[in-house]
Amino acid sequence: MRTALRIAPRAEAPGAPAAPRRATAAASALAGLLAVAAVCAGDAAARIFPFGPRHRSVNDLANQFVPFHAHLWDLLRGRADGGLLLDWRAGWGTSFLPDYGTYLSSPLAPLVALAPRADIEYAVYALTVLKTALAAAATAFLLRRLSTAPAWWWPALLGAGYALCGWSVTEGAYNPMWLDGLIAFPLLCLVAEWAREGRRPLPAVLTVTVCWTANFYTAYMATLGAALFLLARLAGTGGLRPRVLLRAAATTALGVGLAAPVLAPVLLSTRQAYPGVVRDFDAAGAADALARLLPGTYGFATPAAFVATPVLLLAASLAFRRDVPGRERWVWTGIVPGVALSLQWGPTHLVWHLFATPNGSPYRQTFVLAGLLVIAAHTGLAHGLPGRRALAAGGTVVLALTAVAVPSPLATRPALLLALAGLAATAGALALPRRRRYAVLAALLVTGTLLGQAAATTAYADRGRLAHLDDHPPYGPEQERRAAALAAADGWPAYRTDSGLPRVAGNDPLLLGGQGAAYYSSHTPAVLTELLTALGGGWTSRGRALQSLDNPVVDALFGVGARWRDGEVVRTAALPLVTVRPPGPAPAFGPSPFRNQELLLGARVYTAPAAGACPVGTEVFLWAPERTGEARLGAAPPVRLLGGGPRRRAAMTSLGVQPAPGVRPVVPPGRGPAALGCLDPGRLRAAVAALRTRAAVTVEPTATGLTARFAEPVTGTAVVAVPAIPGWTCQGRRPEPYAGLPAVPLTGATTLSCSFRPPGLLPGLAVAGASVLALAGLATVQRRRDRRTSSTPAAAQSAATAAAVWTAGPAPLSASSSPPPSP
Repeated sequence: MRTALRIAPRAEAPGAPAAPRRATAAASALAGLLAVAAVCAGDAAARIFPFGPRHRSVNDLANQFVPFHAHLWDLLRGRADGGLLLDWRAGWGTSFLPDYGTYLSSPLAPLVALAPRADIEYAVYALTVLKTALAAAATAFLLRRLSTAPAWWWPALLGAGYALCGWSVTEGAYNPMWLDGLIAFPLLCLVAEWAREGRRPLPAVLTVTVCWTANFYTAYMATLGAALFLLARLAGTGGLRPRVLLRAAATTALGVGLAAPVLAPVLLSTRQAYPGVVRDFDAAGAADALARLLPGTYGFATPAAFVATPVLLLAASLAFRRDVPGRERWVWTGIVPGVALSLQWGPTHLVWHLFATPNGSPYRQTFVLAGLLVIAAHTGLAHGLPGRRALAAGGTVVLALTAVAVPSPLATRPALLLALAGLAATAGALALPRRRRYAVLAALLVTGTLLGQAAATTAYADRGRLAHLDDHPPYGPEQERRAAALAAADGWPAYRTDSGLPRVAGNDPLLLGGQGAAYYSSHTPAVLTELLTALGGGWTSRGRALQSLDNPVVDALFGVGARWRDGEVVRTAALPLVTVRPPGPAPAFGPSPFRNQELLLGARVYTAPAAGACPVGTEVFLWAPERTGEARLGAAPPVRLLGGGPRRRAAMTSLGVQPAPGVRPVVPPGRGPAALGCLDPGRLRAAVAALRTRAAVTVEPTATGLTARFAEPVTGTAVVAVPAIPGWTCQGRRPEPYAGLPAVPLTGATTLSCSFRPPGLLPGLAVAGASVLALAGLATVQRRRDRRTSSTPAAAQSAATAAAVWTAGPAPLSASSSPPPSP
């Protein structure tokens, strides 16, 4: 009986009997269903959206992912301003392809368009659950391909265990783009298997392309993990083979090359983005790191390494199993702790994270560790269930790891009890007699442990996020009313409509509509942040989350003719998107945002307060970027400032119209400047009227640029009211910067044509073309070689033999491809 358990047939090839293929399909389907059940049960237990009154709108989920998916909905339905290359809605006009490649390029993302736009949060949640299920199904498929020896439901449980790892339910749940990396790891391990066998070169390349296009950041980590998987497979089955490694490297290079039209603009845009947090890696303590192996834990600066106890116990038992070939046993026993230690060491930490410590969780690669743990657990199962000695030794290892974690505050009593109960249930299931009548009980015990621990971890993380992370109002009736009012006032392209304040999320123009200044992305251009800051704008996230700037001068300069203010849409005076200034040098910004606005406008519109008070009838503006607290002018409602660098900067804000002589504003105390500007509305109207006389009469924005037409030939400097991000071309030349805006000299022109192409797009297309040609050349060489080989008599005989074997199915072999042991 033990001999039969050790013999593991290799994965079925095409043409194999239908029963194993049905079992593989069943395992994949069951893995996906278990993942969905655990996630939904955990969310329901936490009473969180969509199963209860608590919302999910935290951090980047609210600020980026929901708004970007709402914008994708608009693009797919033909309702967006702009296209794949250029977004006219956020940041006064920004490059969209980098954002698409970072947040929306998953092949599953377009599914959000199937739901009503008002239900965009439901759509993003459904997408999150679907990705988790697909990761489970892909892992079960991979495990069945590696070996069909265990009962068919074991790969399903292990696959679900991977998809429900702590990284997935605590970090991937509110960063759904990362879940594409969770799917990519098993797929790239499958590519590694094809490379090892010399099979399916074209599907292998296309799989790499899809994974890297879906989310290059986590795909990079998954590729490193798949490389370790391939090395372990080769080392465990006879040694490294240069030809296999070369084949795997070529497959990866070609696949990444095909993704270059998306990857190249993303990478270049990252270099042009406003710098985020710069920090040194600080490894978590041993107790805290090991505590995250327990179910029901949550922490932001520790590796979310939880995998269900069945996975952990099987992986820990592998080292003590004499029935597993020694080379295979020690390779997998060594690679898992090696990867765990690499998470904690500075140099390897940088390798995992593309050589830059991330802004946020420093353990974003933890899903790879979870995947390798699952494969290690399955490696032992390929030779049968562990014996009682190995099981006892593995259980001792798990208890020892738990004991080291006990001093950590993360190892709460419920977490420890849940872990110990799971260990007892799993060990009991594996220790049951190996008879068919006990198989159902064993399956129920292991499945119950998996589902219970994963659901508890999901629920605990749901509540932990709301307690520890920034939260935002969910998209509901109030936001729908605001979006409807903005849509009714929209006059694009004659003027912009700004979604205004208070903000709902970091990308309100994408979520609510309009064409405002607010924008939050990993690709927020440095030129945009510097421009908005010079004009008095406010931001959070160290300059990457830009806020709407409610100021009449700025609104006029950037063509904002309507904005949301005090619960309704108000109209403002606005210029066209293209104006013409007199010839001469571009203005140079200084430290005062009041003066900078006047330089860009070309007229003096602010007066300085006399003895701390503005002239009666002027609008009083306060600029105190470092202050936090309430400011007030007379009996007007107070205005709250939220400044304090380097994370936050308060925007210039209006305190109201000066009511009477001598009334001084009350300014919150604190460090940094606090300046007042008295805006004369009459001067502003005159300045806008003067600029309008030579401005474009019509402006036609497109998905790739704009065309402006003038009433008569003009001579001077044409200035476009967009940030001067790289990629603009006007009148066939690169525009010159005009105080942060693109500008080009005109002489007797009646039109201005500008086009936008994201930097890196053409080189990316060239690399993709070269990859296509290389792939076609390799396919041609292979076809010719196959033709020559099949023409020889020996080859014909070999082909006949192969066909017979193909039809009969693979012969039973051990998982390590060594001869089966004698009875």
